[in-house]
Amino acid sequence: MRRPPYLPFLNGPLSLAPGLRPIAPESWLCPDTEAHVLQEKRALMAARRGEVYGARDGSELAALELAAAVHGLAGPAAGVWKSALEGAASAVSDDICILIKDREGLWRLEAACLCAPTFWRLDEKLGEPLGGLHGPVPGANPGMVGRIHRMFDALRPGQVLERFNWTVQPGTERFTPSQAGFTAVAAGMDEAGALDALWLRVERQTISKLEISGAVVFTIRVAIDPLRAALEGAERCEAFAAAWDGIDPVLADYKGWPHYQRLVRAALAQAGSAR
Repeated sequence: MRRPPYLPFLNGPLSLAPGLRPIAPESWLCPDTEAHVLQEKRALMAARRGEVYGARDGSELAALELAAAVHGLAGPAAGVWKSALEGAASAVSDDICILIKDREGLWRLEAACLCAPTFWRLDEKLGEPLGGLHGPVPGANPGMVGRIHRMFDALRPGQVLERFNWTVQPGTERFTPSQAGFTAVAAGMDEAGALDALWLRVERQTISKLEISGAVVFTIRVAIDPLRAALEGAERCEAFAAAWDGIDPVLADYKGWPHYQRLVRAALAQAGSAR
């Protein structure tokens, strides 16, 4: 059982604030903590291309620029792919989204390779502006969307910003465009085995801007680790409980956390008794 690479609950409850921090540009995609899933990801890209890849006309040059940046850090594409973006996505575990500013000044999702979506579908979001992308998020419009828009405008090439999102799930599935399967499984789970049945799902997200095209690149790396490993030690258990309980109830409902409430309580109790 590996040591989880990311434990964002140690920093407190989730919130609607973007919570972005600058990181070194060389840390953008490397080291790839989830390189062990690359074979699985490439197989999904080949078998279900229509579900995980999409690009609108006009995004080609940004995709080429993005691919050059990815390959410069992570190495060449694995195999032969139909587009530059897919070639780039084959080299890293991260999902990659390209947003381009339109003539009306709106940042729109113009291309993406999305193999580990946390409860959203690419075909429903491709072409949408920021407001549409964040529409379901409680309280996102117009405040949070406006802040993100201004941040995209102000971002300079060479800057890389990072943030984390997280939740729990029953099982290790990565390609999850819908939460329905997870909630159904959770409803039938026995609390006695909660600590070993629940997994911590972390999204490590980055935002950067391409120098030539001016497009914004949004990457999402999903790390899935046993909740047991994440809750090793009293301090982690206490921090997780505080972060879980401290979230805004509206945001918790949006994330589906009430479905896992009894299981998380049981897991925390089991982690405590195991010490």
